[in-house]
Amino acid sequence: MLIVACSLAPGAAATAGPAESLSEKFAYCQDCHGPNGQGYRGFYPIPRLAGQQTQYIENQLRAFLERRRKNAIMLNVAHGLHGNMAAALAARFNAAKVAPIGGAPQTLAAQGKDIFDHGIPEKDVAACAACHGPAAQGTGEIPRLAGQLYEYVVFKLVNWSKERGQIASQPDTSLIMEPVAHSLSRSEAQAVAAYVSSLR
Repeated sequence: MLIVACSLAPGAAATAGPAESLSEKFAYCQDCHGPNGQGYRGFYPIPRLAGQQTQYIENQLRAFLERRRKNAIMLNVAHGLHGNMAAALAARFNAAKVAPIGGAPQTLAAQGKDIFDHGIPEKDVAACAACHGPAAQGTGEIPRLAGQLYEYVVFKLVNWSKERGQIASQPDTSLIMEPVAHSLSRSEAQAVAAYVSSLR
């Protein structure tokens, strides 16, 4: 069933509709995103949703639906939500308590922490902590990065312009990341990813 505008509106009540229970839909999400949304490390890294900001999850579902963010699978998922299911799923993932699955090269973490805390002034790259918070917890529509899969963060940073902000007439908060992602070298992106993936 197609999501109507109000079903993904900020502040929607976290209740599921009758067609499919919240538990069933949550289980479906875990098929790709892993147990309790811990993420999945594979050929195509799938992000950790456990502990993620509820507003961010809802906003991204809306972005998939409106094709501001490209992903054919997630477009179908967003189309399949009904009523207040998006808000209910976001709340369920936000409350999930599961340890990060790790696996990042820790030799890069120190450099990543420096970039995260201080940015790269000579490249006009702002500190990641300025928006994502000193512990990378995020807030509101700014995502939590703490514990996110290393491979996923690297992939997103180096491919940002290919997936985000596809409709210039409908900019969203992801636009602020475009110059940051563009300015980071691959090795710098890997360092940041190694650091945030180690956080809880």
